[in-house]
Amino acid sequence: MARLVMSNLVYGRMAKLLMLVVAAAALGTGPALADCKNTGSFSRWFKGFKAEALAAGISERTISIALRGIELDPKIIRRDRRQGFFAQDFGTFSKKLATNNRITNGRKKIKKRNTYFERAENDYGVPPEVITAFWALESDFGSGMGDYSILRALATLAYDCRRKELFTGELIEALKILDKGWVKPSDMIGSWAGEMGQTQFLPKHYLEHAVDYDDDGTRNLFASDADIIGTTAAFIKHLGWRRGEPWIQEVRVPPQLPWEKADLSIKLPRSQWAEWGVTAADGNPLKSDDLPASLLLPMGHKGPAFLAYPNFNIYVEWNNSLTYCITAAYLATRIKGAGSMQGRDRKIPILSVDEAKQVQRILTKRGYDVGKIDGIIGAKTRSAVKEMQIKYGLPADSFPTPVLLGHLRNG
Repeated sequence: MARLVMSNLVYGRMAKLLMLVVAAAALGTGPALADCKNTGSFSRWFKGFKAEALAAGISERTISIALRGIELDPKIIRRDRRQGFFAQDFGTFSKKLATNNRITNGRKKIKKRNTYFERAENDYGVPPEVITAFWALESDFGSGMGDYSILRALATLAYDCRRKELFTGELIEALKILDKGWVKPSDMIGSWAGEMGQTQFLPKHYLEHAVDYDDDGTRNLFASDADIIGTTAAFIKHLGWRRGEPWIQEVRVPPQLPWEKADLSIKLPRSQWAEWGVTAADGNPLKSDDLPASLLLPMGHKGPAFLAYPNFNIYVEWNNSLTYCITAAYLATRIKGAGSMQGRDRKIPILSVDEAKQVQRILTKRGYDVGKIDGIIGAKTRSAVKEMQIKYGLPADSFPTPVLLGHLRNG
């Protein structure tokens, strides 16, 4: 699928799929197995899976009804094997996702469902804006959940050799949801990767964290705003949300700064950033306190800047893409009332995907582990870039530029 013509909804769902990569890596079945070959028939595997589901406590009735007519979908396997993860720069990506329309619709949703949002904040400490930002990015409040049979998708991916263990477990969890009577099999329409509901939960997360906020005896993340709000808040709290604290703040940075300190892994008291001349986006002083904060420069020291506080950690738990995380956190602040982003539209030299791959290849030849050479500037690439910037006397903001690429090419 061409990167430039993808819809915002596709970008949101693709970003969320990075969670699957992290989970797969933990099982030892990550992208390295992308070229594995399937052996044995789907029907034979399917028969064995039904026995496994029965042994896991799923009722015969649920197995019979839910899995009736399920067939292998080769398109899903091809899509899963395809390296479809985006390599957009932050400016382009955030423009596509953190739109004025989503800001407006988020505020409308909060006003319309205020009772449930207030309850969720009282129960879990999670502000309405944080919930609605995820809700907007993941499905545009239900209009873009996907159109795949989740059960067929999960069965296909559980059969496939690449991540069998992960998706076999997720398929069993989906059947447990059906066994509880929370939704019907016909309701399970969503992502090709098996994500479910309007905030796109994997079945395991759905089963473990869903709450019945409308008191109807079910936990429906496909159609009940109340259950979606309560469940999303419960999951965010589970990820480590700290009540009453900020999550991200756009800031202004001075012309000179110890740029090597701009790193998600480096947390300094907010007072230290204030002492170095960092201010709020409107120019007002920062609070001079001990709240830990990391300085994030997603487009380098000349682009937009953010302080990420401890609550930003939940975004990293939700999704493995830093670009997605900053966008989601920023969108939440906009829904709350923050001003529009500064610095995003400056003429900042951006590497093309091919140039980014060149950077990764050169760094790899020099002994750095940058992960897959894909043009996506992840944590490993940023770390290596910072070291090279220090070596060449460039601002060590971890953002690769044509200037850095020139140095790397010339040795």
